[in-house]
Amino acid sequence: MLLRPDGDDACVAIGQASHAWLSGQLARAWGNDTFAAPAPREEVCLAAEQHDIGMAAWDLTPDRHPDTGLPREFFSMDRRTHLALWTRAPELVLTQSRYAALLVSLHGTGLYERFPPREGDPEIARLVQEYLDGQRALQARLTAEVGATPQELRRNRALLAIWDDLSLALCRDVVPHAVVAFPGTGEPLASLRIERAGEALTLEPWPLAVDRLELRADGRRLVGRFDDAPALHAALQAAPHVALSIALVRG
Repeated sequence: MLLRPDGDDACVAIGQASHAWLSGQLARAWGNDTFAAPAPREEVCLAAEQHDIGMAAWDLTPDRHPDTGLPREFFSMDRRTHLALWTRAPELVLTQSRYAALLVSLHGTGLYERFPPREGDPEIARLVQEYLDGQRALQARLTAEVGATPQELRRNRALLAIWDDLSLALCRDVVPHAVVAFPGTGEPLASLRIERAGEALTLEPWPLAVDRLELRADGRRLVGRFDDAPALHAALQAAPHVALSIALVRG
């Protein structure tokens, strides 16, 4: 779950699957004379669109954060829950595409490699290691089955991380925002930034095939804070839907 500020005491709650949909829209528009388009295109774009599929059901009745009275955002989830959802994600994508499932698995392990848990709990450390070991075994099997090269997977894994980073910032309206420089693409990404351009936003350098891209995501507008999980879940069910439209324009 992501929370986008929307006036005093209100926010738009955006499910992880909708944020991933926006990542997929970026993937499908990606590529120009400087930035290579994703390849294999359909499989990589599918992975971008589905990378958070493991969280879709959880977002229907999310945990309530005791400090805010709002849904927990993805970065404050219980570690055991997070591991279980990321273990499930590539299994779900396997029903669509082995290649996409491989990239989703690589994205999940990449998160734990870049952002290792800070808890000093040995049980959590054990569960994380079990998750990494299981996913790496799955990755080895799927890599052999689809015939992907290490260079190809490094690039596509990096692209998925970039689209994820961009989409999170756009959904949460965190602008300006500098994308983390993910190695492996062979492209000038260290300075890729989201900036405001009047009523729209721009990316520098421009990585898209079109001069303007209208991105979409759906959420629900929540007003106030909630005393317990049942009240939060009832409010989410009753909250009006919000169709977000975010314009990116060439600077």
